[in-house]
Amino acid sequence: MQIKQLGSQPSSPGPADYFTGTVRIDLLFEAIAPARTSGASVTFEPGARTAWHTHPLGQTLIVTSGVGWAQSEGGPVEEVRPGDVVWFPPGVRHWHGAAPTVAVTHIAIHEAENGKVVDWLEHVTDEQYGRGRKRT
Repeated sequence: MQIKQLGSQPSSPGPADYFTGTVRIDLLFEAIAPARTSGASVTFEPGARTAWHTHPLGQTLIVTSGVGWAQSEGGPVEEVRPGDVVWFPPGVRHWHGAAPTVAVTHIAIHEAENGKVVDWLEHVTDEQYGRGRKRT
């Protein structure tokens, strides 16, 4: 059994190469072989978001607070709130983040395939983000 005490791991900023705006990442658990699942709590300040990206084995988001937006390429921007669970299938281009005026926190869970959990792509433009839902 392994227990990681709250606060035993430092928070880290979301790297500007992969995020727009202020993002904090708190690693919750890492895969210990032969397991390949890892998870983090990610907080996006208002307007902050990921770049477009894919996951080789998909990604699950569990929204824990605030109001967020999420979009799969070609689909509508969807509003997400606490208790919502979002699933992005393997290889599907998508982004997620906070609504313009409200922060959001979610738990992100994904599996590694050959040691890789994500493929980062280009940033979501302000124009793409601005097409989002307007109610917050």
